[in-house]
Amino acid sequence: MQSIATIRIDPIVPNNLKALESIANNLWWTWNPEAQALFEQINPTVWETTNHNAVRVLQEATQSDLDRVAKDDTFVADLERTHQRFQRYLTLDSTWFKQHNPDFTGMVGYFCMEYGLHESLQIYSGGLGVLAGDHCKSASDLGVPFVAVGLLFRDGYFHQQLDATGWQGERYEIINPTKQPLTLARDEAGEIIKLKIEISSRMVTVQAWRLEIGRISLYLLDTDVPENSDADKAITKRLYGKGEELRVAQELVLGVGGLRLLRALKLPITVYHMNEGHAAFLGLERLREYRDAGLEWNAAIELVAAGGIFTTHTPVPAGNDSFSLPLIDKKLAYWTKALNVSKEELYSLATQQQAWGPTFSMTVLALRLSRYANGVSELHGQVSRGMWSFLWDGADAPEVPIKHVTNGIHTRTFLAPELAELYDAAFPKYWDSQLENPKVWQLEKIEDTKLWDARLSLKKKLVEFTRSRLRRQNERNNTASSTHVLSETALTIGFARRFATYKRATLLFRDINRLKRIVNNPERPVQFIFAGKAHPADNPGKEFIQQLWQYSQDPDLKGKIVFLEDYDMNVARHLVQGSDIWLNNPRRPLEASGTSGEKASLNGCLNFSILDGWWREAYDGTNGWAIGDEREFASDDESLRIQDDRDCQSLYDILEYEIATLYYGNRHDWLERVRNCIRTIAPKFSMQRQVIDYVQDLYTPAATRATSLTEAQAKDIASWKTTQRAGWSEVRLSATLETNNQIRARVWLGKLASQDIQIQAVVSKNGIFNRAALRLEKTHEDGWLEYTGSIAIPEAGEWQLGVRAVPYREDLSNPLEVGLLRWA
Repeated sequence: MQSIATIRIDPIVPNNLKALESIANNLWWTWNPEAQALFEQINPTVWETTNHNAVRVLQEATQSDLDRVAKDDTFVADLERTHQRFQRYLTLDSTWFKQHNPDFTGMVGYFCMEYGLHESLQIYSGGLGVLAGDHCKSASDLGVPFVAVGLLFRDGYFHQQLDATGWQGERYEIINPTKQPLTLARDEAGEIIKLKIEISSRMVTVQAWRLEIGRISLYLLDTDVPENSDADKAITKRLYGKGEELRVAQELVLGVGGLRLLRALKLPITVYHMNEGHAAFLGLERLREYRDAGLEWNAAIELVAAGGIFTTHTPVPAGNDSFSLPLIDKKLAYWTKALNVSKEELYSLATQQQAWGPTFSMTVLALRLSRYANGVSELHGQVSRGMWSFLWDGADAPEVPIKHVTNGIHTRTFLAPELAELYDAAFPKYWDSQLENPKVWQLEKIEDTKLWDARLSLKKKLVEFTRSRLRRQNERNNTASSTHVLSETALTIGFARRFATYKRATLLFRDINRLKRIVNNPERPVQFIFAGKAHPADNPGKEFIQQLWQYSQDPDLKGKIVFLEDYDMNVARHLVQGSDIWLNNPRRPLEASGTSGEKASLNGCLNFSILDGWWREAYDGTNGWAIGDEREFASDDESLRIQDDRDCQSLYDILEYEIATLYYGNRHDWLERVRNCIRTIAPKFSMQRQVIDYVQDLYTPAATRATSLTEAQAKDIASWKTTQRAGWSEVRLSATLETNNQIRARVWLGKLASQDIQIQAVVSKNGIFNRAALRLEKTHEDGWLEYTGSIAIPEAGEWQLGVRAVPYREDLSNPLEVGLLRWA
């Protein structure tokens, strides 16, 4: 018939099942399998076809489905028990945060472009989003006063479909907020919050949707409202859509709109955490607030930066958003007037000189408006300090004030129920409330037979899942299904991640004949399952996928090497839980952290990886295997070829002679390595440990500085810095090392005062760094100052000694905050 409208009538939830509605509307259920089981029991088909969407199960199940389970005493009892757990979780007063941070003031505002919370809400593309989702979940678990802000992408991120040639296609599925656990954000009067944001020369209207994640809320900003033009409605249409103009508009909505939303909600934010540079425009809005209150420009910068935290996630320069100045002229035309500063003053906060000229860098903006910054692994911290050291001109990379907090994972989200049952039986009671404590991970209490059977069961589930997905893929492409896909007992290796070329997904196929021998060894067979998406505009990444798919069609490899399309959190859980080995071979040091291997380790899947990102910190020789050496290569073609050859040779040798031999040889020795893997990795690389690190090393210091720094102090610091910068060009310094290992320095400070300058002796060796202040001994009649002193050498070896002058006062956030140094 000709339809004029769609009318939806939901089934009525029986009174004794009303608790299902409160559980469905809080993503707590996504990390509690007993809650998920309830929704699956209502209608397993709807549960699967909606990608495990609890809200849609209640909407799309039949009335008879609900009436049936309402009469099932076991179901009702399970629901009551689960709902009681849910309520206890929400109302628990003695959280970790309250016990350890009684004096913390205000809340943490967390801003990120994407969030990977569950496969039923696909507003994430990969690792950054899943990490942000895990961060929210653990902030909830720990009771951190925390609110998150992101964007509601109505088209989400694409669903991947491979055609009959293995080429990636993209399909978008519209996200309907009424079929998600989303409610419109409202103010204290109960009115829907509508915000106005200035983009170019027009006003864009923004609304927000509230999503409950345990004890915390995530607000998703949305421009798809009647007040906007079609072009402005599309700002929040797709995650990482085409074009820089769209990207700038999205980032203005996230940063400026996100902050205005928190103000409309009247939340007491004291710490502003920018998770990647996408959110850096929130700093401009905070500056505008202080400027409207009458503060001068530099004092406003001090107050904004005091509570600012920036986390960088990429060691690849191209991964940091940097926009042309003409584009910024167009998009930020409003801001010079709003801030009452010149364009030069505004742009100086974000200017980065590139080979083709100056650009507006979101990373530089975030770093300049944050007193606290970090990378996401130890190695990535080192790389980041080197990448951004130009902002602290003259500083040695090891002391650039960018820390590291190594990424972790949300344990309950990715832990297989089969293993959770073993852990619950073997570990101390309430072990999951202290996941970061190595002492609770008592793997020795789990018998070999039980651990082996659980691992085999998970592998069987993975193989069945893979076969089902491949059948569906082949039916869509009208291609014949293989009569035999994968073995339920063969050594199974998983590889799943974003298909960026630096991750080298095709490295395994560099010597195809040797690979075939390894795979087809009759006594020690090996099989591989690959998954991952390439960005829609990344044709080289798509070519990698197609090459891999073509290899999987080789008669000698077919059914033993497979590619699973449409990688998402559901596919990821099956892979990390069911694989025996987790393969990761990026080009070091381009993997900032990576977390998929941490998820695999939690489930007893052993890592086989390049020593990059988190694995460089985790590998101890007993908990997995390392590919290649701990070294970097030059970036020319010949050096990269040598790196690929060496890494590939290492991969084949270890796989054939160590991994396969151990797996098919001594079961107890294999399981001891599995135990070591879980014992050493699960606590240290849990998201609970990560969030605790953020609280202790970043949130608490930032909150303390933000709440203690008065406007008068900010003005004083800003004025002092202006004085130092104005007089710095006159500073002169010379130094000598005398025979008694005393250091003597002569200093000319011009118009600057000696009490504002510290003369430091510095020693360094291979990244180890130590400094000591020299003392002022005397002032000569000609105005030169003489300093003397010594410095302790941390250990034996050949050290480099330097002497430098730096502006110094005790109330700076770090010794290099001013960014001025003068070396002798």
